[in-house]
Amino acid sequence: MMLSGLLKSDIAVKVNIRIIDAFVKMRHIIGQSDYRLSNVEAKVIEHDRHIKLLQESFDKLNEKSKVDTILFDGQIYDAYSILLDILNKSKKEIILIDNYAGKELLDILKTIDKKIIIVSSNIDDTLKHKYELQYKNVVFKKNNTYPDRFIIIDRSKLYSCGASFKDLGKKCFSIHEIDSNEIIDNFIKRIEV
Repeated sequence: MMLSGLLKSDIAVKVNIRIIDAFVKMRHIIGQSDYRLSNVEAKVIEHDRHIKLLQESFDKLNEKSKVDTILFDGQIYDAYSILLDILNKSKKEIILIDNYAGKELLDILKTIDKKIIIVSSNIDDTLKHKYELQYKNVVFKKNNTYPDRFIIIDRSKLYSCGASFKDLGKKCFSIHEIDSNEIIDNFIKRIEV
C-alpha cells in the first residue's frame, strides 16, 4: 500500500483502492466473527451452567436421600448395611439412643473416627470401662426416658429404629428418617449433650 501510494501511475492508484477495499472488507468480516464468537461463547457458558444444574439434579436423584424401610427377620446383613450407611453420613458427630446398647454396637463403633454419644440406661459398666480404656471416640450418657431407638447425625438428621441395634435383622423392624429440625432440637435439649 505504501509503494502504491508513492507511485503515481493509474495502476498504482487502482491497487491502492483495492488494498483499502480489502482492509475494509476484512475489518467487517472480523467484526462480524467477533460478534458471532462472543455470541457462541455466551451460549456455551449458558449451556455449561444448564448441564451443571442437570448433573446436580441427577446426583440428587441417585442418592438414597431418605431412609424409610422395613426389614424382616433374617435380613441381618441388610440391617447392618443400612446402619453403617446412616453412620457413615456423619461428618462430625453421632448420637445413638438405645437402652440396650452393648458389645455388638461397640464393635461397630470402635472403627468410626467421629465423636459418638451413646444415650442408654442399661450399658454394662464393666464393658463401658474396658471400651473407654482402649477407645476414645464414645461418650456414654445415662438416660432412661427413651424406650425407642434413635440415631442423630451431625445434629441435623434423625432416624427412628424399631429394634435395638444389637438385634438388627433378628426380628422384623423399621428404620425411618424424620425430617424435622424442631424435633431434632428437642431431642438434643432433652438429652443435654
